[in-house]
Amino acid sequence: MLRVDDSLNGRPANGIGSGQARAPETRILRMIEISNEAQAHFRRLIEREAIPGMGVRLSVVSPGTPRADARLEFAEPADLAGDEWAMDCDGFTLYVDAASVNWLGDAQIDLTAQGTGSQLTIRAPRIKGEAPAESASMVERVRWVVDNEINPQLSQHRGHVAVQEVTADGVVTLRFGGGCHGCGLVDVTLKQGIEKTLMGRVPGVTAVRDATDHATGSAPYMPREPAH
Repeated sequence: MLRVDDSLNGRPANGIGSGQARAPETRILRMIEISNEAQAHFRRLIEREAIPGMGVRLSVVSPGTPRADARLEFAEPADLAGDEWAMDCDGFTLYVDAASVNWLGDAQIDLTAQGTGSQLTIRAPRIKGEAPAESASMVERVRWVVDNEINPQLSQHRGHVAVQEVTADGVVTLRFGGGCHGCGLVDVTLKQGIEKTLMGRVPGVTAVRDATDHATGSAPYMPREPAH
């Protein structure tokens, strides 16, 4: 396992002392761990391409949002911007996108066995941003849980939810959209899923209510039964 710490062997791709790149704070780019299996995997692929100077570039797409994702891609010297952080691995160089450095602390890259093959995995716990502190307002904390924990689950059924109001006595009012708008299971989702999550994650939330006009839903994940 290679543990790359910027205080040890991370360096600007254009060289230390060039004046064109600044070292990130050690506490931010604290560690990027690359397993031996992942390094061997990259090395084999790069050797197969036989392109001089080819390395691997790591970046974050839409950092600080619920859509954030880590991306790995092969990079030839001509593909590099020149301000990446270069990290020497076993037989190749990992280039970390300069704008992504702050989001990649504690990232882990691994190759794990999966059935008869293997799967490359990237764990980057900071790319969606930090949860609001306990001192943040209840509205901020509710919105963060909805955006980062609840909506990613609802998106599996083409749905989403938005926070309409948070009252002073802790009542959260939501409005459903997408596949949740008009869905026959929305009451179960609200009470057994969303309400339990918010009350467990945000102290002070006392109830969660639905303000959606479900009769107007045009593409529900599971249509509601008509009223008799």
